[in-house]
Amino acid sequence: MEESIIKFSKEETSRLAKGMKPKEITVCQDETFHSEICLVAIEADANYILLEEYSGGRKGSDWTDAMNEAVKELPVKIIQSTSDEGKGLLSHVKKGLGAHHSPDIFHVQHEIVKGTTGPLAKKTQKAQLELEKASENVNRCIDKKVNYDSQKPMPGRPPQFNVKINQALLKETEAMQALDTAEYYQRRMKQEMRKISEIYHPVDLETGKLKGVEEVSDSLDQCFAEIETIAADASLSERSLKKIKKAKKVVVDMVATIVFFHLTVQRKIKILCLSPAIERIMFEKLIPAYYLNYASNKAKTADARHRFQEKSEEIFSSLGCMQGPFSEITQEELAVIQNVAKECACLFQRSSSCVEGRNGQLSLRHHSFHRLSNRKLSALTSVHNFFITRKDGTTAAERFFDTKPKAIFEFLLDNVDLPGRPAQRRRAPKKIEPLQAMI
Repeated sequence: MEESIIKFSKEETSRLAKGMKPKEITVCQDETFHSEICLVAIEADANYILLEEYSGGRKGSDWTDAMNEAVKELPVKIIQSTSDEGKGLLSHVKKGLGAHHSPDIFHVQHEIVKGTTGPLAKKTQKAQLELEKASENVNRCIDKKVNYDSQKPMPGRPPQFNVKINQALLKETEAMQALDTAEYYQRRMKQEMRKISEIYHPVDLETGKLKGVEEVSDSLDQCFAEIETIAADASLSERSLKKIKKAKKVVVDMVATIVFFHLTVQRKIKILCLSPAIERIMFEKLIPAYYLNYASNKAKTADARHRFQEKSEEIFSSLGCMQGPFSEITQEELAVIQNVAKECACLFQRSSSCVEGRNGQLSLRHHSFHRLSNRKLSALTSVHNFFITRKDGTTAAERFFDTKPKAIFEFLLDNVDLPGRPAQRRRAPKKIEPLQAMI
């Protein structure tokens, strides 16, 4: 079965590649570790696995050799790769592929989380314990005063219970303020980390307009300045500040990715030789509308999904009033314009989550089998590309090659010898006791 699946994948890949139009692609790359190092690369838009194989290492040269072998028969050019900040991957992308490296925003936020979440949480817990102790002390002082007042007057000057109660209340108030401050720092840090994700888009998700490079750069700088201020006000350790600085170093690459997006979009649109009016519509309407549509599918909350989708539909509906610029072009030219607009909207890639999810699937497989053979790994790759479908019924291969592949199940029926029917279970003869047989 596995050999037939692999054979089908090779034959279909070769056949579909011959009729495939040349295209520029973005890949997501990462390593996973079983008994050996497994290199995984997935085309971001189609979710098509280009590379999934064991390797003797994960240096830049190992990645480059594996990727060159994986795409040698495909008419594709890798112009962008999204991954973590591993040195081997960075060297491979910049030197081996000569492509742009887009940082994974998760790893930027994760560094800040590692440096701030734990320490801020400990400060909040400590403040909570101090408040509980202060409240207990207040109650203890009040109970002493009540007990003293309920007894007969004793000789001598009475204890200064009111002074002690006031001092305990003052400490309780200070503890409450310290807890409020610690919780405030936690909330602000969480908000600023979320703001990084909201800022890092080439399109304003609320207004539906393309963002300029300086706008994104200034917003990210302000966000990190606020994070550093919170860390300083909360008196976080030097280790926490180093984590924040490490994350901040990636801002340069994040801004470079916005620059890469704008330059690539401009290049793709100029190739079409459109009129100035249609070019303006592409930049101001079509590309933002498609980007919002894609963003709505990836949004975490239902409210965000609805808002992005409504804004996308609003922009698309406004195009209906602009019949003038499109009146002189044919349906074929309009289809080309739409396809290019979709390509531009998909160009911005800030996450390698598709590879992380695939690595999780491989880990589960490896856990159950203890070891994945090269044959089984290749078969799993083929099943992902040619059998598993999305809600729209398309496979990864169909989205990648823009052509529907043959049915892998029918191929297996024609090429795999099915085992014979198992023998029917024979019934055991009815056992008769010796004494019963004599009667």
